Amino acid sequence: MTASKGDPAPSGRLAEIADAALRSTLDRDPVEATYLGDHRHDAELPDPSAAAAEARAAELRGLLAELDACAAAGPVDTDDAVDAAVLRTALAAELFDLEELQEAEWNPMVHNPGAGLHSLLARDFAPLADRLESAAGRLEAVPDYLAAARSRLGTMSRIHLDTARHQLAGTINLIDAELVPALDQVPGLRTRLEPTAARARTALAEQRRWLAEQAEGAVREPRLGPKLFAAKLALTLDTAFEPAALLSQAESELELVEARLCEQAARIAGEREPGARTVQAVLRRLADDAPTDATILRDCLDALAEATAFVRARDLVTVPDDPIAVVEMPELDRGVAVAYCRPNGPLEQAELPTEIAVSPTPADWSAERVTSFYREYNRHMLHGLTVHEAMPGHAVQLMHANRHRGRTMVRRVFSSGAFVEGWAVYAEQLMTAAGYRREVSEQAADALRMQQLKMQLRTVLNTVLDIRFHCDDLDERTAMALMCGRGHQEEGEAAGKWQRVQLSAAQLCTYYVGYLEVRKVAENLAAAHPDWSQRRMHDAMLAHGSPPPRHLPTLLGLAAHG
Repeated sequence: MTASKGDPAPSGRLAEIADAALRSTLDRDPVEATYLGDHRHDAELPDPSAAAAEARAAELRGLLAELDACAAAGPVDTDDAVDAAVLRTALAAELFDLEELQEAEWNPMVHNPGAGLHSLLARDFAPLADRLESAAGRLEAVPDYLAAARSRLGTMSRIHLDTARHQLAGTINLIDAELVPALDQVPGLRTRLEPTAARARTALAEQRRWLAEQAEGAVREPRLGPKLFAAKLALTLDTAFEPAALLSQAESELELVEARLCEQAARIAGEREPGARTVQAVLRRLADDAPTDATILRDCLDALAEATAFVRARDLVTVPDDPIAVVEMPELDRGVAVAYCRPNGPLEQAELPTEIAVSPTPADWSAERVTSFYREYNRHMLHGLTVHEAMPGHAVQLMHANRHRGRTMVRRVFSSGAFVEGWAVYAEQLMTAAGYRREVSEQAADALRMQQLKMQLRTVLNTVLDIRFHCDDLDERTAMALMCGRGHQEEGEAAGKWQRVQLSAAQLCTYYVGYLEVRKVAENLAAAHPDWSQRRMHDAMLAHGSPPPRHLPTLLGLAAHG
């Protein structure tokens, strides 16, 4: 799986190791391979057994040893050095999960076959009949897959168990509401697929019952503890931040952002001596312009159209012509984030849209919680969310990443969360600085700036919550007070974030750290090339895949600029 047609020539031994590592990674996880665009294993599910994990760990140790030997053989050029470093971090992170974190033994969320079915139904990379044939293979594997997962799981975390049960219900709904109805379009498969789907559905329902029976004994602490968290954070960020130092920096940053938010509230309210009450009053007024479940997708589409026109008119970055679809988030994915961006796979041969998935409110929420949610994600905030997820945030960045052509395919497959999230947060600031929504009205631009600062406050708070929960004794009451007080978040948003803090260790730090690093690269690049347009500068930053931000100065020739 070396560089494809149009890529520069591969470089010796590193290319061979990268090829072996990528192929083994795709073979190990058929579901992720489908999303990435490798369809050799579309009819298979991963092997969740302990034996498979042990075999994979041995394979990873061998690949890392080969990388060490390759590095010892002599110096390589910049592109090869970055590819080798990115590959090493990706392999080391997977090995850490298998040998140290061992999440598959206590987190039942990782044992949900729903993503393997959704990846076949939601993306038109092949005729529906072919995709349903592959789905039949995955459905047939579901009972054994879940049985193997049960034998692997020991003492679980209750929050992970409860979320897993909810997401498994989403997988059952996927079978009932999407897979079985799709047979109307390919009736020749009905005789084979309906009984297979029924057996898979029964197995999923049994898994939910089994998890419910384990709930009383699900006493594992969801917080990782300082040692595991520090190791996971280092691999996630691929940079030198220690948790304590990062926490101190984030807490200092909170005060700076709070001051900017207060200044912006004073501008909107026309007050000379603003305070926290001014901020709260302005945010409450802006929250009154709220969407509903019936309008949320249309509102996001409208925001996408407006943001796209602005980015192109201001020539901020090259916007590829690739299509973007705003879709309702599958139920099996809900419970962690309110929205996500899923690009066309970097290995995909079919031309598929980038998807912006937005989660409406769950059916079992009270009217009060729904109201709270949409006051948080009011129409001003939706413009900021659309900037982050799509234009010129994730969607644009990942389209550029898919166009990266290197000597190996490492940077097309392995992406840095710190770079991806850091660019998206940087995009929020970029758009407000460029005057986004001022053409609508000064009030609209001021409201967006207010929401952007609130989002920046949330970005910093994410880091504080992540570190304090997993390394200290942060409890729900303190976390909620912090988010609803200094963060000015609605209670529904804060409750969702508290759940996310417990479910996604280290990921919430990627926004703040990534933003700091991406912003610094942009500042140094502008200083080094004052004659460059914004589009030229941003295109240069996006031209290298999605590497950890620490590699960008080298790739951009900025080593001398700090």
